[in-house]
Amino acid sequence: MISRKDFLKTGALSALTIPAMGLPRATQAAPAKKSYDGDAKNVIFIVADGMSHGTFALGDLVKSRQYGQHLHWTQLYNQTERPYHRGLMDMASANSIVTDSAAAASSWGSGQRINNGGINWSTEGKPLRSILPIFRDAGKKTGLVTTTRMTHATPASFATAVSSRNFEDQIAEQYLEAKVDVLMGGGHRHFAADRRDDGKDLYGEFRKAGYTIARNKSEMMSASSSDPILGIYSDSHLPYTTDHKTDAELASNVPTLAEMTVSALERLDSHPDGFILQIEGGRVDHAAHGNDVSGLIYDMIAFDDAVGEVLAFTENRDDTLVIITTDHGNANPGINGAGPGYSNAPLMLDQLHNFRHTNEWVFYNLPEEPTAGQVRELLMEATQLDLAEMDIEMVMKAMKGELATPYRAERTASSVLGKVLANYVSVNFIGDVHTGDYVELAVLGPGMDRMDSFTRNTELFDLMVDMAGVRAMAKSA
Repeated sequence: MISRKDFLKTGALSALTIPAMGLPRATQAAPAKKSYDGDAKNVIFIVADGMSHGTFALGDLVKSRQYGQHLHWTQLYNQTERPYHRGLMDMASANSIVTDSAAAASSWGSGQRINNGGINWSTEGKPLRSILPIFRDAGKKTGLVTTTRMTHATPASFATAVSSRNFEDQIAEQYLEAKVDVLMGGGHRHFAADRRDDGKDLYGEFRKAGYTIARNKSEMMSASSSDPILGIYSDSHLPYTTDHKTDAELASNVPTLAEMTVSALERLDSHPDGFILQIEGGRVDHAAHGNDVSGLIYDMIAFDDAVGEVLAFTENRDDTLVIITTDHGNANPGINGAGPGYSNAPLMLDQLHNFRHTNEWVFYNLPEEPTAGQVRELLMEATQLDLAEMDIEMVMKAMKGELATPYRAERTASSVLGKVLANYVSVNFIGDVHTGDYVELAVLGPGMDRMDSFTRNTELFDLMVDMAGVRAMAKSA
């Protein structure tokens, strides 16, 4: 439990940068009742992949200033009626204090720390039984929803086991073997016969197994809720929210994370014996790697829209364990003070409201050898900012590999563009790779009373199997 006073100390609700929104004056969360094994009929595990603490704050700052409301996650911390637990979690892998997504999610998926790069693959080189098959064998339905490729590390770590996260064709096959009831995300190239190296038609195999195949939002919405579903909405990852909301075709055909979440919950909740569902906002991580400020913040807000749907789904019910967290920090972005008394920082941050496209969109649309004018034109279209000549020159040098920087990891074109834009929006990054942060963790529902203020990642596996009453299936692995 955490008081509002303590929460304010984090600076997340700074009076300088967030206008008053009339949040409840909570003094502490309502007390949690004592829980017993088996109290949770359902488990919902929500992951903002690669969310540093700064990303959480930036999402809340921008949402409050642009849309007039705080993140649902923040609002949870600022009410008295609903019990919750808030703490920190150590996400180290077996071989490093800085984890990758595969090892991180595997600590939740199998209850063991493994080496970076593997998925539920023990340090002794053996596959580990993952949590979705455990729940399936206990008679519960299972689901995975993500904005990345369906075969990416985080969703894969709840249902598969491979020695390398790069074996995505194999992961796609293991989903069929695991009989996951709901699969929604990207990754067409790992299911289509003409895209896979082995030529297997996984879509055909899923159809034979009784799955409905949905390739766009309309097909997802019209699909029978009684059949398992494989929803694949892009060739690779789903588009960033910044690009999605300004492209009519994408907005029409590609569902948002919140829309996929609602669809998944409607399908799974009909099962009398309950379910487990993992929901991942995976492109938060990708934007952090790319120092892509609008990609990062608006995908964080879109992730929080899914959090809002889960909180609404679980309102006034006590049979669902909800875990909201991230697997690691990434690039540690933050808003820097600017101007006299730092008074320019909020106004600079507000420049993000006008962004129409991500940095990724800019680089994708540049010709192979662009001119300064072409770089300026695309950046103007994407950001609505008129960048200085010297800033354009630095980006062009970085694209050619000719720009020297003190921290050599920041010489990539994406990192340099991110730092150039920091001069205009006052948001900067410390790098472009994962960090070893202790991460934010919120827990609601049965089992939250068992949580300590500081948690080891593997403990969440134990919490899920115990609260769902499926420990016997876990032991039979």
